[in-house]
Amino acid sequence: MTEPTHATGNPSRILELMQCSYFDSARCSSCTLLLQPYEEQIAGKDQRSRDLLAAYPDLEWLPPVTSAEAGFRNKAKMVVSGTAAEPIVGILDERGLGVDLRNCPLYTPGLRAAFPALAAFITHANLTPYDVPGRRGELKHLLITESPDGELMVRFVLRSQEPVSRIRKHLPALLEALPQIRVASANLLPEHKAVLEGSRELPLTEQTALPVRMNDVTLYLRAQSFFQTNTPVAATLYRQARAWVDEAAPRSIWDLYCGVGGFALHCADDARDVVGVETSVEATASANLSRDELALTEPGAARVTFHADDATAFALAAPHAPDLVIVNPPRRGIGPTLAGWLESASAVRTVIYSSCNAESLARDLAAMPSFAPRRAQVLDMFPQTGHFEVLVLLERA
Repeated sequence: MTEPTHATGNPSRILELMQCSYFDSARCSSCTLLLQPYEEQIAGKDQRSRDLLAAYPDLEWLPPVTSAEAGFRNKAKMVVSGTAAEPIVGILDERGLGVDLRNCPLYTPGLRAAFPALAAFITHANLTPYDVPGRRGELKHLLITESPDGELMVRFVLRSQEPVSRIRKHLPALLEALPQIRVASANLLPEHKAVLEGSRELPLTEQTALPVRMNDVTLYLRAQSFFQTNTPVAATLYRQARAWVDEAAPRSIWDLYCGVGGFALHCADDARDVVGVETSVEATASANLSRDELALTEPGAARVTFHADDATAFALAAPHAPDLVIVNPPRRGIGPTLAGWLESASAVRTVIYSSCNAESLARDLAAMPSFAPRRAQVLDMFPQTGHFEVLVLLERA
């Protein structure tokens, strides 16, 4: 295996095991690879990817991209339990009891520094945590995202609208304690089910989108829009994809499952048309904010449009196919229908596939035999776990 590359571009070094008191005391076992040295984690992920794509012996593997072992998670999805006077912010154990994870070493220093003020706000605003076994209470989750500039988006997931007036009343005190909060909202999840959020979002601040500087592009995150968990590695992912796109020099690009437009906006160029497709209306609204800020709709500028639609349905209904397609699907992959469309759409000559699940990636590539994988790279978005990203360049043979 070639020597790994750190997300900042520097060669990685052998690191000691990350220390975690939650893991040591068996209160949290989410980091399944914590007992492996990081060098071994990277080697295992790289080898796993090579094994799954062993059917392509001519595939060139670039050095895997490593991450900081700790302090890389830019978002926290915290269950709130306990009482309003003594809230527990973290996860639930197998008995449904709260485990406080405010000092989890995976979170950025900025997130860890914000947790005490948020816990104090729960008490100050008298927000009763939701009791899962008893099905009573109001505050279910805290969802917090930090930008590279240290700014925060904070979302309160509630069972009903009842506590919103108290949150609004006491919000100035929270903003004084945490002036880095730029976006705050309340999300309503009345159903008793194992999901993080509901469909209805109530803005609490005038600003509704968190700016995230990524290379030379500023992305905007609105509530309910997906963004990669590891900012430095995501920046490397977008740079590598853009380099492959520039080499291919397509006149037209589709970015399917585009999220907030990371790939599409990085690949925008005066010489090409770029279309992003994403089911989330909030995500496409975020992408449009970035596009407008970059003036990509003005005469003479790059032509970039975003559509809130299902990726497969959009492709099947389109009268023409582009030169190049970027896909960044969820763990299930693009599936046989979209893979079949790519296989039969002769105008598509290049595919860049960003996968968070190498197993579904291998299935999808097998369904597109006309495309030969040329280059691939593992990017470690999720140190201490078995998850990782794989970026593959495919060209029609």
